[in-house]
Amino acid sequence: MRVLVTGGAGFIGSHVVDALVRAGHRPVVLDLLADPVEGGGRPGDGVPWWRGDVRDAELVGRALEGVDAVCHQAAMVGLATDFADTPSYVGVNELGTAVLLAGMARAGVGGLVLAGSMVVYGEGRYHCVEHGVVRPGPRTVAALEAGRFEPPCPECGAALEPELVGEGAPLDPRNVYASTKVAQEHLAASWARATGGGAVSLRYHNVYGDRMPRDTPYAGVASFFRSALERGERPRVFEDGRQRRDFVHVDDVATANVAALESLAAAPAGTLRAYNTGSGEPHTVGEMAHELARAFGGPEPVVTGDYRLGDVRHITADSGLLREELGWRPSVGFARGMARFAEEPLGGRAGER
Repeated sequence: MRVLVTGGAGFIGSHVVDALVRAGHRPVVLDLLADPVEGGGRPGDGVPWWRGDVRDAELVGRALEGVDAVCHQAAMVGLATDFADTPSYVGVNELGTAVLLAGMARAGVGGLVLAGSMVVYGEGRYHCVEHGVVRPGPRTVAALEAGRFEPPCPECGAALEPELVGEGAPLDPRNVYASTKVAQEHLAASWARATGGGAVSLRYHNVYGDRMPRDTPYAGVASFFRSALERGERPRVFEDGRQRRDFVHVDDVATANVAALESLAAAPAGTLRAYNTGSGEPHTVGEMAHELARAFGGPEPVVTGDYRLGDVRHITADSGLLREELGWRPSVGFARGMARFAEEPLGGRAGER
């Protein structure tokens, strides 16, 4: 299969390119970067390369020639540092996706795998002893300033127990980036209905691993911690460190993309299927910081009590549907993944991937 990988020079995209080559497919890269992050495939390795912006309709049209399917990784990622970033997020993530989908419709390309995100859910799934499954609202500045990080039951104010969230949960984006990821899914679903194509959104949880962008306001928490350790500094853990996440290694995310692409031929026409893509092993942010520091041999983390408005408290995946329907299994466990991450190289600074 000939597969266009947008953002194929970035952190996750370069791993997807490598996985496609290993699986016997023929990737084509479209990326703003002239060169991939360290360790990724290069044009000299036989991978065709288009340098430019996914919002460039003429370039996208040329890159789509002879392509069977698209793996759309290009995006502006991470929590915005300021609301003034909103036009950039909307431009890259929403307009870029619209231009790509329009080009696919013109070229008759009928398969899409989208880099989705767990941020579309907002807060995860919570259970109240009295009221059952509930959805707490956004945490207030007053509560966060007071160190009350756990969202209470919206009905009675009681403590809640976090649970795994499934694909059927309502979408409730809590920040600009999350809103654009929801919009990407809606655009992809509209494209599938209009063209009869098949689309998959892989809702990534907290992806980490080699080639991850080094310290930058738009990177993930694993990058922050690893970059601090390289500087000889203690990783700074926000809130109380007990926020739950699902940390999934980039190698496993790459194989999930291959599995999704190979499923498109048998997918129902005119539909978008969404799959949580996580390790299935929830860990707290504090646990991750300590495990990474231990593997790196660096200073112990410090819990700061700081917070970022727009962050959610707990979000962990139920990835059973991906395993059941596509036969995918993660292969890199938490301890082994952190040990590898402590030693493998980071990439350059994060940008528009």
